Amino acid sequence: MAFRVESIRRHPVRSMGGEQRKAAKLDERGMAGDRWFAVRDAEGFLASGKVTRRFRRRDEVVDFQARTEGFSVEVSGNGQGWLAGSELLDSHLSERMGTPVQVLPEADVPHQDGGQVSLIGTATPVWCAERWGVDADPRRLRVNLVIETSKPFVEDCLIGRELIYPLTRLHLGERIPRCRTTDLAQDGAVGGASWLKALGGEREGCLGVYATVVTPGSVMVGDQGKLAR
Repeated sequence: MAFRVESIRRHPVRSMGGEQRKAAKLDERGMAGDRWFAVRDAEGFLASGKVTRRFRRRDEVVDFQARTEGFSVEVSGNGQGWLAGSELLDSHLSERMGTPVQVLPEADVPHQDGGQVSLIGTATPVWCAERWGVDADPRRLRVNLVIETSKPFVEDCLIGRELIYPLTRLHLGERIPRCRTTDLAQDGAVGGASWLKALGGEREGCLGVYATVVTPGSVMVGDQGKLAR
């Protein structure tokens, strides 16, 4: 099995819609530029679709899209556009969320969840759609890499092993627990039937896996991967 890279997606601002990429750099932190910015409130909590010790539920954040333009990040929503870090964007988001917020780069609080890079195999969402009748668009999972697989959940079986691509090497670490964000309409993907409920009943609430970057480099759509011996 070649584990061909089918798609690459990066999210310049955490919890906002992301951008499709033909290639991306990978470093010690993960995918360069991924979740580098986040919407932060006055108490330091990050806007998200869930509530944890780091995040506060502010569903409005998923209504916005972020993309990289040169060395800047542009946020769009409601037919308008702003640069990440601008007072105009902060003001607009504060009004939408009903509390003062700012779009800030990563500092003391990590913007990522439990891993550097997230990935899923192509056969897994197909199985979910057929099994549960859900809109199994990978964008709802906010994964970075979709890799070609012939059987569902093959990625789970690779945990503890390494995937080698021409210019990088990844170690697959653990399954990704899912939260209510999965069921939100976001990033161009609709919501619909609950994916999270089905996952909780049959998959312990997990889908996709986290990976760490063993060898910094880059990855491109079409790259063929192989398992390390």
